Amino acid sequence: MAKYRTRLGRRTFLSGLAATATSCAIANQPRQLNDNVQALRDEKRDFAVVGDAPLRDRAAAKGLLYGAATGSQILSSDSAFAESFAKECAILVPENELKWSVLRPSPDRFDFSQADALLSFARSHKMLFRGHTLVWGQDFGDFGPKWLRETVNSKNAEQVLINHVKTVVEHYAGQMHSWDVVNEVFDPRHGRADGLANTSWLKFLGINYIDLAFRTAAQADPKALRVLNFTEYDLGENEGQREARKVGVLKLLERLKAQGTPVQALGIQGHLEGITTHFNPRRLKAFLRDVASLGLKIMITELDVIDQKLPLDVDVRDRIVAGVYEDYLSLVLEEPAVTTVITWGLSDRYTWHSRFNSRDDKAPVRPLPLDEGRKRKLAWNAIARAFDRSPNRKL
Repeated sequence: MAKYRTRLGRRTFLSGLAATATSCAIANQPRQLNDNVQALRDEKRDFAVVGDAPLRDRAAAKGLLYGAATGSQILSSDSAFAESFAKECAILVPENELKWSVLRPSPDRFDFSQADALLSFARSHKMLFRGHTLVWGQDFGDFGPKWLRETVNSKNAEQVLINHVKTVVEHYAGQMHSWDVVNEVFDPRHGRADGLANTSWLKFLGINYIDLAFRTAAQADPKALRVLNFTEYDLGENEGQREARKVGVLKLLERLKAQGTPVQALGIQGHLEGITTHFNPRRLKAFLRDVASLGLKIMITELDVIDQKLPLDVDVRDRIVAGVYEDYLSLVLEEPAVTTVITWGLSDRYTWHSRFNSRDDKAPVRPLPLDEGRKRKLAWNAIARAFDRSPNRKL
């Protein structure tokens, strides 16, 4: 790890690829933008694209995969959206259907019906299928079943984890492109020296729960790509905490590789703040290079741009969001190890930000490639342009 420690020790992951913007106009206030937001807006920036090819085709032309997360009820109830999804995406990710809260109604029962419906949709439209997620600290929180919190302890946690991973992965063996085997393992705010999130899995099993999950998944389906999904979005952390997160994941990946843990890829979530984009081009490129040097593939797994604090004006918001998309993807796609780009949703009609990152002015949020009417936005153009300009690579 020495080379990573030396290189990363002098890096502070500064905020702002474009600029850091502060508070801005909202409803019932004059639409006056401060200088930083004006810089992000950049009215002269050209988001023009050539042709009408969908994102899946533009990505495939460069050896990339593009897809999005969605839900079974959304696809079954909105035929227009389902048509757009099939047109634009080459890989489908269940947003919630493979999480414990949906999949495990009781300790002795697995309910695959909703996830199977998504798999059927993917197969009927010649799309790949991706699993999210097998093991997650939030399994014991609001995103997990009550019985898990009430019955699992240090004595039975290992068996519960093994049984879950084995059963779920075997159910989809041969049909899954990749699995987020362990999700969101880092959170420096928890105060541990190694930066790991202080989850119940860690409490019951120690750090070896990560290795256990990967080995179980590999045995159940050797062909599905096994991914450590990395929390990379603004958690209100300072620069030192964000640096610690990246340093920590590199140390963990080196440890896992050294002990033979069958991890094959790093997933980078990529929930980006439109008002305070916190990635620095030079430092992000160096981080991606460090990950790739471990022989790992890299996937952008949950990309979107949060417009919660951006101006009310839709044109202004859309230009800022598009700029963040294009700047970020243009940079990360320079790294040959990056193989996949997945947006966490496709249309603003169905986005988790409506609930978790809503706007104070009550205006609908606009973080995704398609608007509420399922029409392409500047964000779609920005992604298309990044794919069109990406270097060629092989999947």
